[in-house]
Amino acid sequence: MREILPVLSDWYAARAPFGLATVVAVSSSAPRDPGAAMAVGPHEEVVGSVSGGCVEGAVFELAREVVESGQARLETFGYSDEDAFAVGLTCGGEITVLVRPVTPRTDPSFGAVAEAVAAGRPVTLATVTDGPAPRGATLAVWPDRIEGTLGTAGLDVAVTADARGELALGATGSRHYGPRGERREDAVSVFLHSFAPPPRMLVFGAIDYAAAVARIGDFLGYRVTVCDARPVFATPKRFPEGVEVVVDWPHRYLRGTDTDGRTVICVLTHDPKFDVPLLEEALRRPAAYIGAMGSRRTHDDRLERLAEAGLTEAELSRLRSPVGLDLGARTPEEVAVSVAAEIIALRWGGSGTPLTATAGAIHPTDT
Repeated sequence: MREILPVLSDWYAARAPFGLATVVAVSSSAPRDPGAAMAVGPHEEVVGSVSGGCVEGAVFELAREVVESGQARLETFGYSDEDAFAVGLTCGGEITVLVRPVTPRTDPSFGAVAEAVAAGRPVTLATVTDGPAPRGATLAVWPDRIEGTLGTAGLDVAVTADARGELALGATGSRHYGPRGERREDAVSVFLHSFAPPPRMLVFGAIDYAAAVARIGDFLGYRVTVCDARPVFATPKRFPEGVEVVVDWPHRYLRGTDTDGRTVICVLTHDPKFDVPLLEEALRRPAAYIGAMGSRRTHDDRLERLAEAGLTEAELSRLRSPVGLDLGARTPEEVAVSVAAEIIALRWGGSGTPLTATAGAIHPTDT
């Protein structure tokens, strides 16, 4: 959704109705995650994707129908055993898609949501997908306010509380309630789509490896900052456009920077006077990943210094060092791939084992 919002905002501002299809549930080896979106707008223009091509034709027709009827539709697409070329997912998975009409009348908060996402302000869009509530109704939830309604005050209150909890985690998924927001019922399904600001990647040490890690971090959707105390190395021209470059002592910069459970910290300074005080700060604060470059001998020496500084075994166990997965990487770009692979594996619980050596579903089935 985030990628196609600029186009949708233009359509919305022009008061041009469009059909918005959003993946609200997946199972097995579905090609896209919940939140993936496709829209059909004026002159049958299409933006986005819900399946990578498997069911886009059917969704296109659904989007045209909902714009004409003004009624949202919920459809499930799966693999057809009888005809592999029928509408379905040839990968064997299944996706459920909500297709709804969007106009200033049907969704008066859409413009405010799009503006918040563009400005990097956190917001969750809650949408009724099924049950005894208006399908397609939306409630936009910010940390300090809401817009819209899902049909009843009780449902709005319950969903608002959950939406703010999901927003804090940057999580997207479905929740179930009674018609008036009862917690122990599941008659009404509501899709909570969180638009949290991009997670941060903090890269310390403005070396060639840092440029490669910053580049792949930017590609993966992180807001990347490179920090080094040496101005001769910490120059913007050495790094990809859009990467923030800061000249400061690493531990001092980190001490004044907010991190959360999604933040990635890569310590590539490879110098005890920089990385020991930096890691002492990093390992005592929230972060999804803390990795440090260096040989095994450097790692052992670093652990001794950190232990002398008072870090506990639990804190030291968070350190991923030597950094990255064992890919046999040599060049800075290959090392960056190795680091990115470890970050992704840690985030999703992957083993790093070649898929040819595993069995069963490639993607987790729980959503």
